[in-house]
Amino acid sequence: MSTITVKDGTTIYYKDWGSGQPIVFSHGWPLSADDWDTQMLFFLNHGYRVIAHDRRGHGRSSQNGAGHDMDHYADDLAALIAHLNLKDAIHVGHSTGGGEVVRYLGRHGESRVAKAAIMSAVPPLMVKTAANPGGLPKDVFDGLQAQLAANRSQFYYDLPAGPF
Repeated sequence: MSTITVKDGTTIYYKDWGSGQPIVFSHGWPLSADDWDTQMLFFLNHGYRVIAHDRRGHGRSSQNGAGHDMDHYADDLAALIAHLNLKDAIHVGHSTGGGEVVRYLGRHGESRVAKAAIMSAVPPLMVKTAANPGGLPKDVFDGLQAQLAANRSQFYYDLPAGPF
């Protein structure tokens, strides 16, 4: 199993297949790197190196209770990119993964990046504040957490029809 340990001790699992120009996939919440397998196999068969990681708290990465914010996600991605010495990478992000890619670019620059494809990305801040009047009220997120704690299976069943 391929992993790296980032500066706060969190272990990040990743897949790294093939050779050629790298494509780095960042998954949405509550998924894992496995969500990208079909796309990874397609691009692998077309000569690309494909990489996907399980974000902290997801899949095979550390199941810690801290650091679940875009800055940590971006820094974890930067650590993975540095560990693999990726250059000229194409980044693909969906949902939370899209926010992660954008925050990575904002925090770490684009010197290792060729392109970025962002699909249905969450913004870096989703909560409604004075500075972000278009965000969702905090009680929406509190309700999601309460539903998840009360009945995890029902939560995942109901989520597609939820507030998003």
